[in-house]
Amino acid sequence: MKSKANESQGMLLFRLSATQTFAIGTLKVREIVPFCPLTALPGSHHTVVGTANIRGITTPVIDMAKAIGYQPIEKDEYKNCFIIITDCQRRVVGFLVRAIEKISECDWRNITPPPESLGSRAFLTGVMNVDKKLVQLLDVELVMSKIFPTSADKLHPVLADVDREKLKPMHIILIDDSSLARRQLSEALDSINIPYEVSSNGLDALEKMKDSAAHGRPFDIVVSDIEMPGIDGYELAFEIRSNEPLAEAYLILHTSLSSEISVDRAHQVGAHEALTKFDATELVNAMLRGARLKTESDSVRLEGTVE
Repeated sequence: MKSKANESQGMLLFRLSATQTFAIGTLKVREIVPFCPLTALPGSHHTVVGTANIRGITTPVIDMAKAIGYQPIEKDEYKNCFIIITDCQRRVVGFLVRAIEKISECDWRNITPPPESLGSRAFLTGVMNVDKKLVQLLDVELVMSKIFPTSADKLHPVLADVDREKLKPMHIILIDDSSLARRQLSEALDSINIPYEVSSNGLDALEKMKDSAAHGRPFDIVVSDIEMPGIDGYELAFEIRSNEPLAEAYLILHTSLSSEISVDRAHQVGAHEALTKFDATELVNAMLRGARLKTESDSVRLEGTVE
């Protein structure tokens, strides 16, 4: 099965330096505009170069090169630059980049994890080859977290004791290629003493789920990112629903995409819910809905989805 996400998602390729090409998934991109006059934003993060009025929305603009540790873009370069307007984690933000290369079709299966030599602080979720050139896939969530930290009340869920006891028996797996997202998910469940397993990509998660089911303990609740190398969240959901030993999991797609995400699209591949990152209480409430359905119903599969 070809992923529904992969059918519409390409990669926007751009440069932050003279030689290195970076990319972000096109689902995060609202539009690309040439540099336009900016208004200073006093007290903002040091990587925010100002705000732009984009279609009536006051949009903070970030020097992407500076944000990930490259040479900052000088003001005399601005006139040749572009602003990538993104819709990510419930926030519209512009990223100032030195050049736009192109939008390229992408098979997410061909994206590989970044080399370990880059270190854990690299703002990358993967690398790929495009036209015989190495392209680095940026971890936009990690970049955003450094500039607009998630408030503490969103990171730690509020959960009644009686609900905690309903969630504790559930076998839960969390899947995300972003190291930041995995940390946020883990800390959220650790804070309420809920056990879980974690995976950094869909292929690894699928193998863990098959192995666990073979040993008589299938996963009850699956929380998965959508945009991932290997197989994405939509394709993972389809694979789970197509595999009888796995098919009774309650599926939650959890993504940084703010405007493009579609609950109907999630349902088409067998997922029960689609949530925008990151609100820990909202996520735990979704997991509770799954726990209740698992305990009260003979089957959790949605009507009209893969059998």
